[in-house]
Amino acid sequence: MSDDAAAARAAAEEESAFSHPAVDPDSTASYGDHPDQVIDFYAPRAEVGPGGSAPLVVVLHGGAWRAPYDRRHITPFADFLARRGFAVANVEYRRGASIPSQGGTGPVAGRWPDTFDDVAAALDALPALVREALPQADPRRTVVTGHSAGGHLALWAAARHVLPADAPWRTGGPALLRGVVALAPIADFAVAEKLEVCGGAAGQLLGGQEHFADRQPYADPALLLPTGIATTLVQGRTDVVVPQAVAEAYAEAAGKAGEIVGLTLLEDVGHFPLIDPAADACAVVAEEIAQLAW
Repeated sequence: MSDDAAAARAAAEEESAFSHPAVDPDSTASYGDHPDQVIDFYAPRAEVGPGGSAPLVVVLHGGAWRAPYDRRHITPFADFLARRGFAVANVEYRRGASIPSQGGTGPVAGRWPDTFDDVAAALDALPALVREALPQADPRRTVVTGHSAGGHLALWAAARHVLPADAPWRTGGPALLRGVVALAPIADFAVAEKLEVCGGAAGQLLGGQEHFADRQPYADPALLLPTGIATTLVQGRTDVVVPQAVAEAYAEAAGKAGEIVGLTLLEDVGHFPLIDPAADACAVVAEEIAQLAW
């Protein structure tokens, strides 16, 4: 496929994914004082499983950790999961704001350390919030999923117990998760920067190249292995936003660390069909989540 054809298909996939109207949650709860420190909850729309409870799926949205992309764009995906019988928690977090740059202003990727503070705080607050907002949910069957930059955050959230000892987000043991399903994740920062993924977003997330080496051990999932938590990556082979090589690098790093990570590669699928309820790839994602959750 020519570059022009690949770009045209990627644009069509993005347009389809963003064509669905946002779906309002059943309830929203705060986990902090900042307006972005909130979680939207979606009750299962389908009949729940044995025991009258549903697995909980925690969703972390993508958008290169940049402010213009908030949780609203992934609400159709959250609703898609709810309609398949999952309880869903859609997490918002602080992202990069517009900053002066050459030629005007542009959104920077993420905030250090705020983005990480928020994801850690949200996951820590979630059990209590779920008991109140989603009594149908079974927190013992929790799967964390995320798309693109959110895929990075999902992998990172499951690796907090292997962070460096001085990391403020480190936990004393692994999170009580059934697993992680990371969708086209920015999972290896060295490879992502080499490929200039999302305009060098990983470097921006860490505060610029002057901080990259010092902060990478605290943020890069490829350096936070093994986690001991079941992990599956779902990746489109024709993804031009976060290329397949990034997921493959993480899977290779996991293997070297003695951990087997699932890598589901989808033919003729780009970046956005993974969260597009109209795409077959989205059903594959739901099945990968179900395999860990049920």
